[in-house]
Amino acid sequence: MLKRLLPLIITLTLFATACGGSDQLQIDGLAAEINPEECVDGKGGEVTIYSGRTENLIEPVLEAFACATGISVQVRWGSSTQLALLIDEEGARSPADVFLSRSPGPVGFLESKNLLGTIDDSVLGLVSEENRSSEGSWIGFSGRKRVLVHNVDLVAEADLPKSVFDLTDERWRGKVAIPGTNGSFVDWFTVFRDQYGTDVAAQWLNDMVDNDARYYPNNRSIVEATGRGEIEMGLVNHYYNYQEVAAEGDNHRAKNHSLDDDDIGSLLIITAATVLDSAKNSDEANQLLAYLLTEPVQSYFTNRTFEYPLAAGVEPNSMLPPLTALEIGSVDFDALGGGFEETARIIEASGIQNQ
Repeated sequence: MLKRLLPLIITLTLFATACGGSDQLQIDGLAAEINPEECVDGKGGEVTIYSGRTENLIEPVLEAFACATGISVQVRWGSSTQLALLIDEEGARSPADVFLSRSPGPVGFLESKNLLGTIDDSVLGLVSEENRSSEGSWIGFSGRKRVLVHNVDLVAEADLPKSVFDLTDERWRGKVAIPGTNGSFVDWFTVFRDQYGTDVAAQWLNDMVDNDARYYPNNRSIVEATGRGEIEMGLVNHYYNYQEVAAEGDNHRAKNHSLDDDDIGSLLIITAATVLDSAKNSDEANQLLAYLLTEPVQSYFTNRTFEYPLAAGVEPNSMLPPLTALEIGSVDFDALGGGFEETARIIEASGIQNQ
């Protein structure tokens, strides 16, 4: 079904970045490390990226990489799941060299189709074993924790639930927002199914719908609505609220709440990168992956986007609480690749998008 709907539900933009001395180049948090006026001439080869990470988050990094190396960068943007399906459809004809995914799940899907190459050992060695594939097919480069964001004026901290399973209680009727069709929710719900079984996960989602859970299209809209007092609380990735706090200060009335350490609602999901088996520019692709794991880029992820860094010994931004969530190593992400179509079916059948 998803393959059939692909042309209708995915919007992609293709652009090419060739780094020169342009004063329009925006390096953002990497400016201290790279001077746009000293960019390498664009004669260092090229690399084509299919990126499931959103443009506003990852484009500054890709521009800085092009500037530092002279490698021309072409990017196709879209949802991680839909891009993985597109790569599967294209097969060995895919122009992509690198796939950047919100989580290892879509990467695991491609691995099950034998479409992934093996990353160079020198790159794999830049991250710890729990943050890379045991087969050497992907590496994680930043982490996002699932949290419950809540309005501090509408819900007292002492009253907050300890588990996502508590959210189906009558006391939370109509007070919880879910980004039901958003990619990060699909990722999380696929892990939920893997950990608890499809029956339990589907029942939880159906119970949430029966409890009048509110549908919002994405994490940021939930964080903004929570800050306005439009909704009491919602399930989101942690960093969106930190970005709002950084922008609004005390005027922002929403705060992240971590559920119990062993609760599926506290899952840490890593963003993943891989080199495709059909890559025509594998050397440049490995250079890009290594660049994602350098100190300035890891610092950018935690200080500009408030994600958790996974390499280069970089400490998380001081605003971020220490990670005590469900460990990434306890989840077999490589086994999740075939689960996304079933997850999408369950979510659609629940009717959450109509709430």
